[in-house]
Amino acid sequence: MTKAEFRFFAELNFFLPPNKRDVSFAHFFEERASIKDTIESLGIPHPEVALIEVNGNWVDFSYIVQDGDRINVYPISTLPEIPPTISVQPQQLSVARFVLDIHLGKLANSLRLLGFDTLYRNDYHDEELAQISANEKRILLTRDKGLLMRSIVRYGYYVRSTNPEQQIAEVLQRFDLFNSLTPFSRCLRCNGGLETVAKSSIIDQLPESVRLQVDQFQRCGECQQIYWRGSHYEQMQQFVERLLSAKIR
Repeated sequence: MTKAEFRFFAELNFFLPPNKRDVSFAHFFEERASIKDTIESLGIPHPEVALIEVNGNWVDFSYIVQDGDRINVYPISTLPEIPPTISVQPQQLSVARFVLDIHLGKLANSLRLLGFDTLYRNDYHDEELAQISANEKRILLTRDKGLLMRSIVRYGYYVRSTNPEQQIAEVLQRFDLFNSLTPFSRCLRCNGGLETVAKSSIIDQLPESVRLQVDQFQRCGECQQIYWRGSHYEQMQQFVERLLSAKIR
C-alpha cells in the first residue's frame, strides 16, 4: 500500500468533501499511477489544475506518485502569486470561444448576448462536446465533472453556480473577460454575427408596430434573424450593466 499526502488550494476545495478541504490529508493507493490520474480520482478535473508541487519541486501531469510524497495542488487563481515554473495549463487562448453542455442553455444565451462565440445544442453528446473543445480549441463549460476529465479536453471549467446570472459573472471573472464584452453583436438563436441592415430591405418582414416606431435594425448573417431595440433590448441592457457593476465591486 502506497501513501501520499495531498493538499488542495483555493477553489479546488469545491470538489472535495468537507473533511478534506483546506487541510493536508493522506491518500492510499495500490497501483502505480500518474499524478493526473490520482488527482482526478480525488474528484478534481485536470483542466481546473494549474500547478503541482511534489516535495518542494514543480512537476507536470506525467509524474508518477511515490510513497511518502507530499503534494500541493494549485488552481489557476493562484498563478499570479506563484512563479509558474511548470504550469500544467495549456497556452492561454488569444480569443475566448466556448462550447457548453446541455445544462447551461441560459449561460450560452448570456455569453452570446455579450458577444462571445458560443456553441450550444441540447442534443450534443459528451464525446462530441469533448471533441469540439479539443479540435476547435474552445473552452468547455459544464456541470459534469466526468466530461471535464476526458483526456482530450485541455480547455475547460466546471461552472459552480446554478443561478444563470451568477454563472455568467463567474465565467467572466474566471477567464478575465470583462474587458472583452461586445454586447448585441451576436445572434442569440444561432451564434452568427449581426450586421446592420437597411429598414427598406426588411420592411415586409416587420410587425406593423415596429415599422412605425423603429428605424435601426440588425440581421444575423447566418440565420437571417432580425433584431431591433425594443423593450427586450432595455432588459438586456440592464443585465449588461449589472454585470459591469459586479466587476467594479
